[in-house]
Amino acid sequence: MNTAPNENAYAPEISVIMPALNEERNIGAAMANTLLAMDDCSLKGELVVINDGSRDRTSEIVREQASRDARVRLIDHPAPCGIGASFWDGVEAARGSAVVMLPGDNENDPWEIFRYYPLLTHVDIVIPFVFNKQARSLARNALSFFYRFIINTTFLVNFNYTNGTVIYRRSMLRGLKRHSTGFFFQTDILVRSVKEGYLFAEVPYRLGARSSGVSKAVSFPSFIQVVRGYLRLVADMRASGSAREAAFPADSQTAARRGEKTND
Repeated sequence: MNTAPNENAYAPEISVIMPALNEERNIGAAMANTLLAMDDCSLKGELVVINDGSRDRTSEIVREQASRDARVRLIDHPAPCGIGASFWDGVEAARGSAVVMLPGDNENDPWEIFRYYPLLTHVDIVIPFVFNKQARSLARNALSFFYRFIINTTFLVNFNYTNGTVIYRRSMLRGLKRHSTGFFFQTDILVRSVKEGYLFAEVPYRLGARSSGVSKAVSFPSFIQVVRGYLRLVADMRASGSAREAAFPADSQTAARRGEKTND
């Protein structure tokens, strides 16, 4: 069930999308940190939590927070749909001109990414990369290295990281014709957007450690989703070539800085 937003009550600058699946031990701290970081960074924001079919108290905890803070909204999935689908549901519900995803596991530091929000006056995408790699295991870092190598060599890009807390201009996301709904969705967005010519900035980001539970990103089902998403993107890139077919959105910094026409 989706909460109905009051469009006239609050017009945020940034919408934080927070997918959560059975995160009752972490979601409270993740929400509290995000809201506090908004205050500290003087950001007018909202927090859209996507309860992705949790069977624990995740939804109840979010509802309690929403009753205390009007910036919090909840979207309930009756059954798990996946992190990509949750992200896109959040984008659809978002009211901010920019969106960023912060997972409900409280692993990511919102202060780290909010500090780069002003860069949207120059680019349309802000892409963080982890500089404190010791926060993750050697095996996880090795997996990330090989994943990045495959993506960069396949699509002729040069990303330092593609699965972080990326800040997007919302109008840019709504202009994308294809949506990946699995764990590959962030890489899919970035490759398609950069190939279309959108300007981006890569910034250093400090990663925290989970206080409870284990990551759902490294699992056999997520691996299958990544492989399927990768193959679909390869096919799409081969079919479309490198030519742009659509103009940039009217509020796009890419269009403004290049002096190109916009899509009003």
